[in-house]
Amino acid sequence: MPAPIRFTTIDVTNETSVTAATQVTAAAGQIGLVVVASGILHGPDIKPEKAIRVLDPAAMASVFAVNTIGPALVAKHFVPLMPRSGRSVFAALSARVGSIDDNRLGGWYAYRASKAALNQILRTLAIEASRTHPETVVVGLHPGTVRTALSQPFRPDENAPGVFAPEECAMHLMDVLEGLKVSDSGKIFAWDGQPVPP
Repeated sequence: MPAPIRFTTIDVTNETSVTAATQVTAAAGQIGLVVVASGILHGPDIKPEKAIRVLDPAAMASVFAVNTIGPALVAKHFVPLMPRSGRSVFAALSARVGSIDDNRLGGWYAYRASKAALNQILRTLAIEASRTHPETVVVGLHPGTVRTALSQPFRPDENAPGVFAPEECAMHLMDVLEGLKVSDSGKIFAWDGQPVPP
């Protein structure tokens, strides 16, 4: 009989909330998979910047708090609960726009930088985890364009090819996660399994 599913709320910008979530989770035993799916691109006081002149430091700090520091806090508290032997996976939603090599359009300073910083955190975590959890895979995932509130203002067409329903996106990402090897740790992969340039 499968273990019961437990639900708890978590605010990735609040370390006390993250710690409380680990306590609930630890009660169920070791964890084989963690996927951090938090993210922010826009909000009431946050808009992707088209030019450096409109960069708002407070908005940028909020974007980093959710997109970069939040997943790092989750890793800090959840990776110790993962098995030290046997395969496990820690993943966080990144974005192709976080790729430095792939940046050809510019703009979106805070979002791009927060995802690039997340990619560096994941790479660094992969190196550390290889010493303590040698079979744990740490990766970033680019989900593509998904029909969610995050991408809604920027989708040209709801039904365009390459725009996924959340359920479809989740299936793609689970397929990617299932195919990962230890040698993939520290990398970023798109929804189709292709590596995203650093």
